Parts: sequence; C-alpha cells; structure tokens
Amino acid sequence: MSESEPLTGEALALDLVNTRPLSGDGRVDLLGTPRQLSRWLALEADRLEEGHAQEGHAGEEPGAGDLIPVHAVRGHTEAVVRALLDAAEPPAAALRGLTEAQRAAAAVRELGWDGTTVTAVPRRTGPLGVRVAAALAEAAVELLTDPAIGRLKECEADGCVMVFLPAHPRRRWCSPARCGNRARVARYYQRHSAAREPRP
Repeated sequence: MSESEPLTGEALALDLVNTRPLSGDGRVDLLGTPRQLSRWLALEADRLEEGHAQEGHAGEEPGAGDLIPVHAVRGHTEAVVRALLDAAEPPAAALRGLTEAQRAAAAVRELGWDGTTVTAVPRRTGPLGVRVAAALAEAAVELLTDPAIGRLKECEADGCVMVFLPAHPRRRWCSPARCGNRARVARYYQRHSAAREPRP
C-alpha cells in the first residue's frame, strides 16, 4: 500500500480525516485536486450512498469549487476528533461548521413510483461539493455521537497522524500494511544491529 493512497476501511468520517497524512515534508493532502477527490469518492461510493442521502454523483466530476466544502468538513471533523483524543472540549466553531454543512444540502425524501409501490429515496440538491460535504458532515455527526468514539486512537507509529477505531483493544497501528510493517522492520533492524555491534 502506497503512502500516497488514501487509507480506507475506517468509519467514513475517519477515512476523510485520514486523507491528510504526515510525510517527511509535513502534511500531505490526498484530496488536493478534483481528480483526487473523484478517486476518493469512487473508493467510498458504497458508503456515501448507504445510510446517507444518495449523492447522485455518478458521472459527475468534481471541480475546484467542490474541494472547498469538503475540505471545510474535513477540517471541522479533524478538530473535533483531535479534541476528543486529548480529552478536551471540541471547538464550538467546528461543531457549528458540521451542523451548517448538513444544513447546506439537507436530505429530502424524494417520492417516486416503482411500478407497484410508492418509494421514498433521500436526495440532496445543490453543487456536488456541497452535497458530498453534507453527507460527510452527517457521517461525522453519526460517528462523533456514537459511544464507540470512546475507543478512538491515533496510530502509535512515529510520524503517523492517522486515527482509527480499533475493533481489538490491542490494535496499535492505523494499518498493518503501512505502520505495522514499518514498526516490525524497525524492531528487526534494531535487534540485528545490536547483535552485530562488537562488545568491548
């Protein structure tokens, strides 16, 4: 798994926060371009349309303006997550920001007919970025108000800022393929280096 690939598989809101990993040059934005956002939306498509208002972005490509609301929701979500990791009160501005993002493209149950029954499908209207940001803010609200948020952890690997909800209490790394493997290699190198050093 490449460092430039988004880490997915956590709660949707944490996957969003994890699109800003740390590299040797500082934080990297894996959603820095419309193309990167499009790729990430494709990776998360099932989860964005399952349990959240259907975004209807199939075939709709994000533009530069769509990055702004998504980045705002990511920033608000990360601010709350970091506060919770520090056992501190989340910033009021971040909580308001998540509420406002949901309000900007509220889900409406669109009625239809499938040939035999009346259907109701949640839909949002507005620009793609605003619709996606609203769904991501909704996912953040669901995560942040879930009692499971008490298990929230930051990866223990040096130089990693990824966050996750461990299914197992002994989980220490964001990903066994990324940081877990790096930590094992470092331990192996330390053990073998120490064994090769000449003794006085």
